[in-house]
Amino acid sequence: MDIMARLADWHITPPLIEHPPLHTCDDADRLLVDRPGTRLKNLFLRDNYGKRHALLLTRHDKQVDLKALSRQLGWSRLGFASAERLERYLGVAPGHVSVLALVNDSQQQVELWLDETLRDGDDFHCHPLRNTATVLLSRTDLLRFTEKTGHAPRWLAVPSLG
Repeated sequence: MDIMARLADWHITPPLIEHPPLHTCDDADRLLVDRPGTRLKNLFLRDNYGKRHALLLTRHDKQVDLKALSRQLGWSRLGFASAERLERYLGVAPGHVSVLALVNDSQQQVELWLDETLRDGDDFHCHPLRNTATVLLSRTDLLRFTEKTGHAPRWLAVPSLG
């Protein structure tokens, strides 16, 4: 899928920045990739039974306390979903995850959770279904995108470790 064309169809035209492959936030730190805006960490999670899935967006440097978040939400033991689940539900491989992958979840099987610390953010860094580029998605465009895909974001006070 050409995600940039789909975004343009929805009147979302964010800047696109090409760069070497970035699989993790640490990769961006090592390569000193300097871009304006809000860097994100994208965590694809599942419950203990593998029946519920969520994509959590938080700040790139936050260490999320999954046990506390699981208790807070009433989910049975949150954990990271496998590469197979990531491909099945979001259509991307590990290291390519961003909110834009929700375009592949046409059946809305994945919940979208946004950390409250992102409320004042803008120009969110998102992989356009590949980790060799970043788009800077404004807050307005992020919300327009989630509306178009049918993924209403749930804002959460995401607990940190330590």
